[in-house]
Amino acid sequence: MFFLDSSALVKRYLSEQGSRWIAELCLPDSAATILIAEITRVEVAAAIAGRQRASDGITREERDRLVAILLRHCDSEYTLVPLQRQVFGAAVELTQRHRLRGYDAVQLAAALDASRAATAAGLPGLTFVSADSDLNAAASAEGLQADDPNRHP
Repeated sequence: MFFLDSSALVKRYLSEQGSRWIAELCLPDSAATILIAEITRVEVAAAIAGRQRASDGITREERDRLVAILLRHCDSEYTLVPLQRQVFGAAVELTQRHRLRGYDAVQLAAALDASRAATAAGLPGLTFVSADSDLNAAASAEGLQADDPNRHP
């Protein structure tokens, strides 16, 4: 099981360092379960739109196609982790213990919640995947295995 934050998942839709590794994780025959926080689809859609607005970015047609694919994947390929009130409370606490931006803390709190639920169900632990070194350090400090897609070709 892999929990991908926005900085990791965006690599499936925009070509960046680590995109090939993320694409391989997401292949149907990889047997990997991909979890994302509900907010991730918004953050990734915003990143795709930002790439379209960049001077050397993608076209509007490419943007629309990529967002449509993202939303289809959210409906069929990813397990979305709901953001309940306790996730936000945990995120506030995480900002006090670690050097995290607001939505990064929400991502980590959602991953920790999903990890606890998986453990309670007797499932294997999950790997937290982010391209943010501060977020990965916080995930490791909170007991999660963390990986950075930028370390993969």
